[in-house]
Amino acid sequence: MKKIFLALVLILGTITSQAQSDKTVAKFKVNGNCEMCKVRIEKAANAVDGVIKANWNVGTKVIKVVYDSTTTNLTAIHKSISNMGYKTEILAANQEGYNALPSCCKVKGALEAPKKE
Repeated sequence: MKKIFLALVLILGTITSQAQSDKTVAKFKVNGNCEMCKVRIEKAANAVDGVIKANWNVGTKVIKVVYDSTTTNLTAIHKSISNMGYKTEILAANQEGYNALPSCCKVKGALEAPKKE
């Protein structure tokens, strides 16, 4: 009986913790060039509390981010990537972050504000 009760408590705890997180998936463009960019962009996104997973595609320049929307938001993710020196769809690259990038990772126009569509 004790084992059944313990199993029920564990199951309910798992269901409750899953219900409390609101996983959201977002995709957006991030300017970058190479595998080193991929590492830095993903590191910046994953550094944001609430980001569960981030994967940037070198070919398409699109990052797919899975995050808990009760903990963070897209603006925070964009800002972290910008601070690393990369331009996103909504933010220009941060000057200090951009200056710290290796020359192969510097994308022309990264410091310019994104165009509104």
